[in-house]
Amino acid sequence: MPTLNKIGTALSRSHHTFAADPALRALRVALTVFFAVDGFLFAGWVVRIPAIKAQVGASAGQLGLALLGVSVGAIATMVLTGRLCRTFGNERVTVVTAAMLAVSVALPPRTHSALALGLVLLFFGASYGGLNVAMNSVAVDLVAALRRPVMSSFHAAYSMGGLLGAGIGGLLASHLSPATHLMLLTPIGLLTVLFAGRVLVAHPLSRGGVRGPAAREEGGAGAGAEAGRGAEAGAGAGADLERTTPAPDGTAPAGKAPAGKAPDGKRGPAGHRTTLLVAVFGMIAGCSAYGEGALAEWGALHIQQDLHNGPGIAAAGYACVTSAMTIGRLTGAALITRLGQSRALVFGGLTACGGMLLGALAPFTALVMVGFALTGLGLANLFPTAIARAGALTGPSGVAAASTLGYGGMLLGPPAIGFLTDAVGLPTALTTVSALAAVAAVIAWSVRHTSPPRSA
Repeated sequence: MPTLNKIGTALSRSHHTFAADPALRALRVALTVFFAVDGFLFAGWVVRIPAIKAQVGASAGQLGLALLGVSVGAIATMVLTGRLCRTFGNERVTVVTAAMLAVSVALPPRTHSALALGLVLLFFGASYGGLNVAMNSVAVDLVAALRRPVMSSFHAAYSMGGLLGAGIGGLLASHLSPATHLMLLTPIGLLTVLFAGRVLVAHPLSRGGVRGPAAREEGGAGAGAEAGRGAEAGAGAGADLERTTPAPDGTAPAGKAPAGKAPDGKRGPAGHRTTLLVAVFGMIAGCSAYGEGALAEWGALHIQQDLHNGPGIAAAGYACVTSAMTIGRLTGAALITRLGQSRALVFGGLTACGGMLLGALAPFTALVMVGFALTGLGLANLFPTAIARAGALTGPSGVAAASTLGYGGMLLGPPAIGFLTDAVGLPTALTTVSALAAVAAVIAWSVRHTSPPRSA
């Protein structure tokens, strides 16, 4: 009972601090908008892929090669974005890359060959990859400042934006050409970035512009470690993996050596263990994101091509995925608090595995929709939890490393599905999503007793 009272007091104090701090509240709203815009713009593109495929006259394999442009552009940018965030600040990089994404989304339907489409998608992928690393880095800083498990809520906003984008795309599919539809998204994205970006840049967490509750209560010395401890795991018993949180610039908390390095600055065994943990979380994110990317860019085509439905029904299939992911992420904090991170990850991976088998192989559209929804529900919290854990270990560099693996899975998945489709057909190719979801569950279970090394 005393423990429960302490937990309740801590949560109440954290909520009171958040409610009383307009800067943190404004930052959370602005960052939520960026996640929503990212999902909205990306969904606008993916629901028009079948029409753009027909426009450029590409086969499944040629479309897979063109989609590889998104992968190459995104992964190349992700490798650099961690450094850009440390140099210019997470917030500024978020604003610039979001504006680039809003402009680049209008370009794919203006191409007339698979080669031109692939080249345009390089720019689109670079914008998308850079934005996702930058805004997730801001989110890690904000989670530490709030001391609340809110990472899943940001990714819920991404899913809600995707749901809105897919819904609008489905309604407009039979009335507007892809070029007109996606051109309309550009001013919407730019205006949103303009208003939300002003708030984000005005209060830079990565530059110490806003101090979280722990910093205020403890005078800043060593506060970073306490701020992040248990933020994603929830209250008390829900945290089955300990972590430490770096300072906003990606270094170790004040008074401590950087995570993974000894006091003399040399990398020791703890450093290799930290690197391994970041890679493990990145692999979980990658397995999850593979399924998300495959459903985004091939799910609609499966419903339209293999089950012989119209573009509106095909767009509704992606809407099932995003709506289920939204629900899963909005309830993610409660689920993680109740089950613990490892059990939540295992449960999500197994749910996605079963759901995708149904979605890929069921002969009826209604069952496919149910399978897609179960897959989205299972994948919902795998990615945000893994990215948050990596960011808690090493700051923006951890987010960048795990995001490269994670979004690499999302962006390499669609081309892989394209190549497999030419060989074995799209339904069979989509079962690889089930296989990787099961792999994610196995990885999460295998590291359930592992905790990151403490700083020296």
